[in-house]
Formats: sequence, structure tokens, C-alpha cells
Amino acid sequence: MAGRKISPNLALDQYIAERQQQGESIVHLGFGEARLPVFGPLAQRLAAGAGRNTYGPVAGAADVREAVAGYFTRRRLPTEADQIIVAPGSKPLLMAIQLAVPGDLLLHSPAWNTYAPQAELAGKRVVRLPVPEECGGVPDPAALRDGVRAARAEGGDPRIVVLTLPDNPTGTLAPPEVIREICAVAEEEDLLIVSDEIYRDLLHDPALPFLSPAEVVPERTVVITGLSKSLALGGWRIGVARFPAGDRGTELRDDVASLASEIWSTLAGPMQEVAAYAFSEPPELLDRLAADARLHGAVAAAVHRILVATGARCRPPTAGFYLYPDFEPLRGALAPLGVQDSHTLQDHLLRERGVAVLAGHHLGDDEKALRFRIATSMMYGAAEAERARSVAAALAGEDPLTLPHIASVLATVERAFTGLLADAG
Repeated sequence: MAGRKISPNLALDQYIAERQQQGESIVHLGFGEARLPVFGPLAQRLAAGAGRNTYGPVAGAADVREAVAGYFTRRRLPTEADQIIVAPGSKPLLMAIQLAVPGDLLLHSPAWNTYAPQAELAGKRVVRLPVPEECGGVPDPAALRDGVRAARAEGGDPRIVVLTLPDNPTGTLAPPEVIREICAVAEEEDLLIVSDEIYRDLLHDPALPFLSPAEVVPERTVVITGLSKSLALGGWRIGVARFPAGDRGTELRDDVASLASEIWSTLAGPMQEVAAYAFSEPPELLDRLAADARLHGAVAAAVHRILVATGARCRPPTAGFYLYPDFEPLRGALAPLGVQDSHTLQDHLLRERGVAVLAGHHLGDDEKALRFRIATSMMYGAAEAERARSVAAALAGEDPLTLPHIASVLATVERAFTGLLADAG
């Protein structure tokens, strides 16, 4: 464990919070938190669950697992309660799967900065693979096949492939045809798919086709989700895993439950009360969720327009609240500013422009590239009242970009990037 550090996104968030408390003006776009007010009925369920102070079953109480099973069944994934484990966040579930399944990890690059360190903690080798040109969150299918075979030829033992649907950090969703190709490779090479679908309910266009690998190869897919992103409950730590039906899935679920019993025991009782309500998806909660998705989509699209106008390459966002611009077209102009790689680009934006982003090398990308992740979910207002107004506007069908506090921060972001170009010029 010598030399290990706090996860870079969490470390950055702590650092920026300290600087802001000291009075510095920083636009914080470096942390993937859906910074929105708690939906009132969720707070009510939390209070109502205060009496749930016993440990309860390791996998979760029956009412919670039934609600989660219904959630997946409504998404074309017929599910029984005994396929479900709930936990204090999706991270421990991902870690437990890494510990329970032998062999190495196949991972797209760039990818969320937790997958690889967890694999390393579990003693696994990480095989990095490029993503398709049009999207992130999944490895290129041909590269996946080649990567598996090359790793085995070198004495490796790749067994797990992670997919992120939709993706953090690119804010895109892999199309169904790519998912089918990946599933075909998983079948050929006998891989377990871990499909992280924590952003599934934040599609900017509800009509966008979404295909879970659990629909294609259900017997070899574990689906992970939670409430941190969709309902802005990151601090409440509620995560869920859906395991395959059948003997193989039951064995893996039992192994994860065994690990859970030694690591986190069970999800806290009051949070189980919240989860039972949230995953049952009453109409009022679905209305709020749809409004949040519209808000994320409008602001992410506005920042995308700013980035492209500067000359950066950037995939259009289709889900969640992330963007992943590439400033390679501006490398020559940025070099006189000392910007040579993702480290120096992140540092320059913070030091000279007052904008915090997460450099791409933290996400497994080439550190020499001029890429970084932006989280637009931090732009909905500094005060609770402003964030509440952002949600209210989205619920009412108003354009959130016309709200003064959102328009102001967008103008600040635009000045930062046009100023970067001016400095470079």
C-alpha cells in the first residue's frame, strides 16, 4: 500500500473546496457530482427509515430487493429479488466482484478512475483498450478480441470486461450494434461482463436506443447501478448489483455476499427505506428524474458548443453530465504557455483561468494528450436556492440556460476558454 494516494477526483474536490473556502473564485468542473437538491419525498423516506436500526440481511431486505427487481424488469431485464444485492454505494460492489472473480481486467481507455485501482488492489493486471471513434464507455470490439488473445499469449488471464453505459468520462452512449459485437466477443472468449449502468436514467433524449449487454448475454453479465447520479444522492451511498440467473450467477452472487458480510455487513437501514421507495419509481419521482436529465442535457450541450468554438474536438454529449474535449488541434498554439500534456493543461486552466477540470491521465489516457474531463453538473448554482430554481425550471419546461446563475457561470466558462485561446495567440 506504500505510495497510494486518495482517488484523484476526490482529492481534487477536496483541494478545490479548501481553496474556495479561502475566498478564491474557481469554477469547479472537475468532480462528477450531481449537485442538486434532495427530492423532498426521498428525505421523508430517510426520516421514516430511522427506526430501521437492525443489521438485517447482508444482501438487503426483501422489500428493497423486490423494488430493485421491478426496476430492472421494467428495463427489459426480467429479474427476481434473489438476483439482487444492495450496498453502501456501487464502489464496494465493484470491488467485491473484482475480488470474487479470478483473472485480469479488460478496460476501455479513458475510463472512470476507480476501475483500474480496484483491479490492482485485487491483484489483477489491467489490459487497456481503445474505445470506438463515435463513443466511449466500451472497448472497440476488434481491439477487445485482439487484447484478450494478446494478453493470454503473454501469460495473462483476462476474465472480466467492464462497460460503462452511458459513459464517464465522455458523456456518450455506445450504440446497440457495438454492444452486440462486444457481447459476441465475450461469448467467444468466455468473459464476464460488468455493465456499469449508473447513468442509464440520465439520457438527454429518452428515445435514444439503450441496449444492456444483460439483454444479449444475460448469463454472463452483472449490472451495477445506484442512486448517486440519477437522484443526486452521492453522499447517501446506495448501490445495487444485479447478478445473472442460473448456477453461475448464483455462485457469484453468493461469493459477493460472503465478501459483503466481512466488509460492509449490509446497507444502512434508513438507506434501505430510501432505496425501496426510489426503485419502485412512483410517478412524482420519475417526473423529477426526467427534469434532472433535461437540465443535465441543456447545460452539457451549451458547454460543448463553447469547447467546439475554441477549436477543440469533442464528442457531443448524449447522457449524464460529462464532456471529454481534446485540445490536440491547438497544441502548437498552447505550447508557448507551457502546456505540453494533460498535467500542464489541467494546471494552466486552474492557475490562469480559474477553471478546475480532471486531466485525462487520471482516467488512464495518454498523459501526453491534451484531453480532460469536464463535469457540467457543478454549474447549477452555488447556493441551495439557485440549485432548487434550476430544477424547478427544468420541471416547468423552461430553458435553464436563461436562469441568471447558470447564464453567468456559462459566460465565465466561455471567457476562460476564449481567454486561453487569446493567451495562446
